[in-house]
Amino acid sequence: MSTPTYIYKIVPAPPSIPDPIPDALPVSDLDESDGFIHLSTSLQVPGTLKRFFADRERVFILRIIYENVQSNIKWEDSKGKVSGGVGEENMFPHLHNGLRLGNSEIESVVEWQKESNWDTAINKAASDGWFVY
Repeated sequence: MSTPTYIYKIVPAPPSIPDPIPDALPVSDLDESDGFIHLSTSLQVPGTLKRFFADRERVFILRIIYENVQSNIKWEDSKGKVSGGVGEENMFPHLHNGLRLGNSEIESVVEWQKESNWDTAINKAASDGWFVY
């Protein structure tokens, strides 16, 4: 598969993402315990939302330019146990940089509101040209 232009971090709301974005945002308990930041490509975000954020009404989607963090990305299974190639099936981009995700990494942020499911928010962001591989 081709190299993504962007990768994404899903953050539950509330709380809000500070504006301006600080040097480093707080990390999730999962990221802290695994020792890396879990990210998704645009193709993986729908599944990640359904699996981990089904009970949330709102989330923030942080867009990261892949090229800017590529040297710190490892493509691994969801648990970080098995390595694979860029964009391979069941391989996720994990940011291994000391758990730092802030204004140097994040290109932009949007808030998505769930309706009956996440599909409307995903389709709107894709049609606006913001949510791309």
